[in-house]
Amino acid sequence: MHNKVVYRIARGLRRAGAVVLRFNYRGVNLSEGEYAHGEGETADARVALAYLRERYPELPFTLAGFSFGSRIALRLACEEPECAKPEGEDAETNPPSTKARRVIAVGFPTVYRDRSYLDGCTVPRVFVQSTYDEFGPVVDLRAIVDALPEPRKMLMVEAQDHFFAGALEQLENEIAALDSI
Repeated sequence: MHNKVVYRIARGLRRAGAVVLRFNYRGVNLSEGEYAHGEGETADARVALAYLRERYPELPFTLAGFSFGSRIALRLACEEPECAKPEGEDAETNPPSTKARRVIAVGFPTVYRDRSYLDGCTVPRVFVQSTYDEFGPVVDLRAIVDALPEPRKMLMVEAQDHFFAGALEQLENEIAALDSI
């Protein structure tokens, strides 16, 4: 959550008017628990989203993540497009959309071969990648994105590495300027 890329993503989303929650997955820094191979981390993301949806049920929501977090955000939105439906009296009388407005996957690592959660996903997906991402080379990501059903978009940021060295401000600006795809 204190990673410079995650910070810049959050700052860009705040500049665009979003309420933002950053959190650590289980076992990261001082958080409790142990790495759970994506299963437990998806549950962590689901709980965080439920918290925000309960607190701000009337607001549309976007899921975003960096690197491993991009996989988790995509998985949550694509496996459960009706994720984290808020509860309560107001939700019944004036139900907000329970579908993610979009998912922003920053620094998506292409080295992981299981991407079955993306099959048939109709939630709008935006992939933001460094031109020199060593964990998600442009040619590999382009093949993945091109094979996905619409709506999807790929944005490239001219940066030195996976962590957007030399281009953090540009990354933030791209996130802040994102509109619907």
